[in-house]
Amino acid sequence: DGRGADGVCAMPDWESNPVPTRSGHPILFPFPGRLRDGKLPFEGHTYQLALTDNTKQHAIHGFTPRNPWRVVEWNGGPDSAFVTGEFTLSKDFPEALPTWPSDFTLTVTYRLRRDALRVEATVTNLGDKPLPFGLGYHPYFRLPGVSDADVGGHVLQANMGELWEAENNLPTGNRVPLPDAIDFREPKPVGAVQLDHVFTAPPEAAPRVGGLSQLAVLSHPDAAGCVQFLVGTGFQNLVLFTPAHRHAIAIEPYTCSADASNLAARGVPSNWLTVPVGGRWSEPVEYRWVPGEL
Repeated sequence: DGRGADGVCAMPDWESNPVPTRSGHPILFPFPGRLRDGKLPFEGHTYQLALTDNTKQHAIHGFTPRNPWRVVEWNGGPDSAFVTGEFTLSKDFPEALPTWPSDFTLTVTYRLRRDALRVEATVTNLGDKPLPFGLGYHPYFRLPGVSDADVGGHVLQANMGELWEAENNLPTGNRVPLPDAIDFREPKPVGAVQLDHVFTAPPEAAPRVGGLSQLAVLSHPDAAGCVQFLVGTGFQNLVLFTPAHRHAIAIEPYTCSADASNLAARGVPSNWLTVPVGGRWSEPVEYRWVPGEL
């Protein structure tokens, strides 16, 4: 009806307690999820990262959520707006340079329209060695117009055919069939299930919208529409996470599995990516509001 509404959920105490992966749209780079023991094996060398997860046993979510970015461009008009940020390892977190094989710039542009938020990422290898990486987004969603106490009544449909088996939040390397309780290939309410899982194997025949594949749809009987989660071909994994407060659900496109570098070193296909010296990689993700029902 022409009025704005929040679909991406931020914690009410964000201004006073800005925990970087608990609100909004965190960007997880150069690896999403956990790296076992904070170790990155690559081309015969093992790099040691700071142990940043809540157990202080593993590294988690890369460098970009916890450090400032630089805004390099922005503009807007009556129907759209954009802002572009850059994160360069050597400029923005130089103390971490010894812990990663190559310097890089991650450039992210948010393009906001009345019916969509498009996220365009470009990874540039600035160093003299190949650049290994994974990219993930950690957005929290709660549909506008819904007054439920938690997200149990939200209806989720996710086009994912397998699950990364995990022990202590780290993948074993096995991909297993979906247990019934977390099989969302057909739409169903989130309910009381506790989600913190990495899914994979999107079907080749997944619906496509504007050249992008539909990974998921979030709806609610009381909402005036639903949100489509649309991705480029580089995003082959999806994390579903219900935080303890359950006021939102995180629906997270990942390019790779968690602990992807260690899985790749074991010969497990984990979608871990590498950009050659001087090379670039780009992929979009889009969250699109669709009035009514799909």
